[in-house]
Amino acid sequence: MVEYGIINLLEGGVILKELSPLEKAIKYIEEHLIDNIGLSEVSKATGYSYYHMTRLFSSVLGESVGRYINRRRLYNASEKLIYTNERIINIALECGFETPEAFSRAFKLMFNCSPTNYRKARLNQVTSAKRKIQPADVYHIAHNISHIPEICLIKEIELVGIRGTTTLSDNKIPQLWDQFLSIYNKFFTMKQAGYEICETQHTTYTKDGDVSFSVFIGVPAEQFDNIPEEFIEKRLSGGKYAVFTHRGTFANMLQSYQYIYGTWLASTKEELDDREDFQIYEREVISFDDPENVVKIFVPIK
Repeated sequence: MVEYGIINLLEGGVILKELSPLEKAIKYIEEHLIDNIGLSEVSKATGYSYYHMTRLFSSVLGESVGRYINRRRLYNASEKLIYTNERIINIALECGFETPEAFSRAFKLMFNCSPTNYRKARLNQVTSAKRKIQPADVYHIAHNISHIPEICLIKEIELVGIRGTTTLSDNKIPQLWDQFLSIYNKFFTMKQAGYEICETQHTTYTKDGDVSFSVFIGVPAEQFDNIPEEFIEKRLSGGKYAVFTHRGTFANMLQSYQYIYGTWLASTKEELDDREDFQIYEREVISFDDPENVVKIFVPIK
């Protein structure tokens, strides 16, 4: 069933807009905030895979589904502490926490004080759940990311390279590139297009709500007569992709993904397919902050 949200009222009429995947997910979370829900339930409710739901939240909101749910519950609890006289144990249970102890631990991590002291201080520290758009984001969207993607079909590709692990809170991808290039440069002096695949199908959620996932970095296997023993193989699925071009410093890659998953996906008629998205670096990367960097972002669609 298609879900809609009201976007305007006109003299007795209502204009409806189909909800974006992120809006559907957040709507479901808000309606089931006190229930025992997580990534699995949110994915089923929205019709999106674990992979794409993880990508959606990490790109647009900068956090995992689990951490978002936990933060929303704590924000609700903080308001109840200030604006009601309910017992703390009741607030904990009403906001989806199984025990007062679990609530207290989570609350201290979020607000740096106990629920009791927070209530005594009467200080409302609740902030917006969604990251605000900054002027730099607007400039980047206007000048450094293609607004309309190229739609293309690619064949299955055999890659060779390395695999490592990174998290949302501690980006290890630059180090993985250094590791890959240290091996690659033993065999080639001419630079080739490099592939980076965030394998969030293999995702681990840590106790503090962070997300850990594997990353594959490599090049087409056809470049090698003999594959270096340090490299492993990976098959990249062929199919239909929406291809965006990112330009500029890699520090702004998150902004490009925010545009793709937060703006383009919300307005396009294209549907995401359950394959991995990936990036191709078609020119030599001189530095992380080089304003001349160019990266192709391939987003799988049906």
